[in-house]
Amino acid sequence: MNRSLVICWIIAACSVQVGCVERRFVITTDPPGAIVHDERGLPIGAAPADRQFVYYGRYRFTLVHDGFQTQVIEEEAKAPWYEWFLLDFISENVIPWTIRDVRRFHYAMQPTQLVPPEAVLQNAQQLRERGLTTGIQLPNAPSPSSALMPPAP
Repeated sequence: MNRSLVICWIIAACSVQVGCVERRFVITTDPPGAIVHDERGLPIGAAPADRQFVYYGRYRFTLVHDGFQTQVIEEEAKAPWYEWFLLDFISENVIPWTIRDVRRFHYAMQPTQLVPPEAVLQNAQQLRERGLTTGIQLPNAPSPSSALMPPAP
C-alpha cells in the first residue's frame, strides 16, 4: 500500500513537470517603430514586435512606417531538429523543462521616393496616347464642374 502511494506521487510529480516548446517571432526594423501586420492584416504592434506562433512554415508580415516604403515580407520558419517527426513528441511531452525557440528577424526600411506631380501627369499623358493609338476607347471623365452640379429635375 505504501509503495503504490509513493509511485502515484512520483507519477503525479512527473506529469506536473512536463515540458513544452515555446515558439516566438521577434521583428525589428531600422528605423524602429514600424507597425507590423500579420498575414491576416491584423496589427501585431510597433517594432520591435513579438508574437507566438504554433507551426513551422511560411509566414507573411507587412511593415508600415510613415515616410518609408511599405514592405511585404515572407519568412520561412524551419523546424529545428528536436521538432522532427517522433522527436517532437519527446520534446513537447517528456522533457521536464521549457524549450524556447525565438526567431529574430530584422528589416531595413527604404525611404519613400517622392514623385513630382509633373512626372505623374507626363506618365498619364503617355498612357492616354498609347491607348488612343491602340484603338482603345476610354470613357470621358466628367468635368469637375458637372460632377458637383445636382442633376436637372
